[in-house]
Amino acid sequence: MPRYFAARLSFLAAGLGLTSMMLSAQDPQQYPQQPPDPQQYPAPQQYPQQQQYPPQQQQYPPPQQQPYPQAQYPSQQPYPPQYPQAPPPPMPPQQLDQLVQRIALYPDGLLTQILTASTFYPQIPAAAAWANEHAYLKGPDLAAAIQADNLPWDPSVLALLPFPNALNMMAQDMGWTQALGNAVLAQRPDLMDAVQRMRQEAYQYGYLRSNPYDRVVMAGPGDIEIVPVNPDYYYIPAYNPYVVFAPPRPGFYVGSAIRFGPGITIGAAFAPFGWGHPLLDWRSHQIVIDNHPWARTWNNRAVYAHPYATPYRRPAPGARVERHDIHNEHRDARHDQHRDDHRDDHH
Repeated sequence: MPRYFAARLSFLAAGLGLTSMMLSAQDPQQYPQQPPDPQQYPAPQQYPQQQQYPPQQQQYPPPQQQPYPQAQYPSQQPYPPQYPQAPPPPMPPQQLDQLVQRIALYPDGLLTQILTASTFYPQIPAAAAWANEHAYLKGPDLAAAIQADNLPWDPSVLALLPFPNALNMMAQDMGWTQALGNAVLAQRPDLMDAVQRMRQEAYQYGYLRSNPYDRVVMAGPGDIEIVPVNPDYYYIPAYNPYVVFAPPRPGFYVGSAIRFGPGITIGAAFAPFGWGHPLLDWRSHQIVIDNHPWARTWNNRAVYAHPYATPYRRPAPGARVERHDIHNEHRDARHDQHRDDHRDDHH
């Protein structure tokens, strides 16, 4: 074969081989791509299928059942161990008038107990708490419970236990109660004169009159007495001092200005607590309990003890009984339930 034709054949064969290689490179089926080396690239980031959130009904602290906390009375403590050396500054007549307005129209016997008990004002909050807890007890049952429960308070304070409303009024305004007690000890004549001035105003304006509950006795100048119609039943009057100690507005019915709560039985069972004919001698400015003058003053307040005709004999120290049976056959179901609940709390 001539050289010329051999060279042409070699050139053509080389061209055909190059073309075949190019066509082969364009055919994906003939030469599939190799998967990349897993170590060559970082692995894709893994995400959880569903993000975990707190449950929709999240548990929160339960709401307060009572929007405002109940007032907690302080624990009972004895009369202040350190007494002020000097009495408080004397109050002028106008200030004394304002001090006594809320109690000036109370019956004399109840007013006597409030005045004497106010001088033991640190004992009032605990006594109010006890009276509220035992409000289902009445009459002799209440008197028996007072004796059984080993109560550490002065008899003048025990005398108010049948009157929870009066004790609550004193406990809720301890600044007023302390001021009243200080005035009883340091300014008793001035204080009693202030009561008489308020009674005179209420009588002058037509508000203070005898009624089915109390008798108003005009015994003389500066001596207006208010005594129960039935000495065994006391009714606490409710009135607005801004009304009864001011001239009535035109057309106002003065007979509606003073209302009365339910009767509270005070009988012989309460004699040990100073209910043996308490009275106020308005002319001599004496407080009389069990026919004995109550002579506690600012100077002897740390040691004075009134000689009660029937002394309150406290039981020996020990746990309270707190099981008070009600002997009244006509008690209602609410009182029974209250008593049962009270027993369960102490067993």
